[in-house]
Amino acid sequence: MAKLPRLPCPIPVLALVCILSLAALRPALSSRAAPRDGVSFAGAGNTIHQLLKDHGLPGGLLPRGVESYTLDESTGLLEARLSAPCYATYDNGDLAYFDNVVRGNLSKGALRGVEGLSQEELFVWLPVKGILVQDQEPGVILFDIGLAHKSLSRSLFEDPPDCKPSAAAGMSATAAARWKGRQGVTGLRLRREVAADSDQHQEQR
Repeated sequence: MAKLPRLPCPIPVLALVCILSLAALRPALSSRAAPRDGVSFAGAGNTIHQLLKDHGLPGGLLPRGVESYTLDESTGLLEARLSAPCYATYDNGDLAYFDNVVRGNLSKGALRGVEGLSQEELFVWLPVKGILVQDQEPGVILFDIGLAHKSLSRSLFEDPPDCKPSAAAGMSATAAARWKGRQGVTGLRLRREVAADSDQHQEQR
């Protein structure tokens, strides 16, 4: 009687099939887990406040309580997400309002095209459109609030402020007293005044 040909051992064959299957699936798993190209996300130990510092801005421009953020490295678009809209006050008594999402185009020493951030000036809420570090005046931050620029000390924004659900809760007693009694707006100048100073500075050079 003729002998049947000997079949290979099924265990090594199964092992080889499993290895090839895992190798085929691995790229697909990696691509699903990876973020979109050019977009970085908050990770352990990497806060948005440190990101601002890395770009030459003070870390306290945004409050505590930012839950997550994304930065599109190809366009510079930064989006910070808070759990809810809130109010924060700075050491000089200035009151700021933050929406659920605050976004802007982040570059070295600047956050332009800002949305979701407003400042109270003489009982009127004005949207902040840009935040710049002043090269001519070290230690000064320039806020673009539409028709005017507002110059403030950089030291006011080094530490992230607490953000509260209401304007009254966002102010300390000292800041509230200073806010009620202040006359005029410190550091506020019209755009044409800022432009004139800039032209004069260039002529001196």
